[in-house]
Amino acid sequence: MATLYEHIAENKRRTVLLVLAFPVVFAVFTWIVFAVFFWFTSTFTQPDTYQAASATASDWMTQLHGTLLVLLPLSWAVAVIWMLISFFFGDKWLMSGAGAVRVTEASQPEIYHLVENLCMSRGLPIPRIFIMDDNSLNAFATGRDPKHASLALTKGIIQRLERVELEGVIAHELSHIENRDIRLMLITVAGISFFTFVGEILLRSSFSRSNRSNQKGKGQLILLLLGLVFMIYGYVMAPLLRLAVSRTREYQADATAALMTRHPKALASALRKISSDSRVEALDAHPSMAAMCIANPLSKMQLFSWMSGLLATHPPIEKRIAALLEMDKGY
Repeated sequence: MATLYEHIAENKRRTVLLVLAFPVVFAVFTWIVFAVFFWFTSTFTQPDTYQAASATASDWMTQLHGTLLVLLPLSWAVAVIWMLISFFFGDKWLMSGAGAVRVTEASQPEIYHLVENLCMSRGLPIPRIFIMDDNSLNAFATGRDPKHASLALTKGIIQRLERVELEGVIAHELSHIENRDIRLMLITVAGISFFTFVGEILLRSSFSRSNRSNQKGKGQLILLLLGLVFMIYGYVMAPLLRLAVSRTREYQADATAALMTRHPKALASALRKISSDSRVEALDAHPSMAAMCIANPLSKMQLFSWMSGLLATHPPIEKRIAALLEMDKGY
């Protein structure tokens, strides 16, 4: 396994590649979809004559490039603005979406001191601590860097785990903060959320236009098609970019957590309990956040859980437990 510093460096490289991949893959995907659209409309709406066929062959590519010359730069500009806002404020949005409430040393002294002690052992700033009002067992961390990080725990994980097990879970999430996994996942979630959000707006706008007018021009069809492109990309294509997120990040976080606590067996026990009840109902409405959690928080039957490649970015908990138990032999 790579060292901590190698893992951090790799995460930085993957973050840059991921930021570049989103617009590039989107541009290629959009070009293909609109090329098919313009070819179809130009071919099957013209009279069946040789001159019309020649005009079609020469004009549809011009129409395609003219349209995309406007749409793609505009889409990229909006995406860049979205990503910048998400980079600086995304953690607050994610906590709000999870229904998490921030706690302080005064309101939750035991949890605060547990986090504080672990942070001191690694020289980390204390992250903002949140609690999700859910009786299940799960946790996640997010933020752009260790100085601007947030940690969320469900009410259930606090109440149902032994102290040494909870310490292991918190150490695992702090490891994601230290390893800069949180930045990579924040960019991923923000990117996917942008495309699905804009897609919904475009589709609703297209349908509302059709309700107000009986005329369905090419402009409205383009709006509808662009909305479908955003939605399909957000729900099907963009999650494939999660393959850029290394599967080893969970093993790395487990190993770092074991070094923090000197008790890998406790984290293994915590993972075993978490796997039996990890669903967080608030996150069913925010499936793109699933890869940030210590275990799958979504309903087992939810389609997005399968499409998003969650299983490709989260190693099986059984293997993580086995690796931790192997580490425990050395203590």
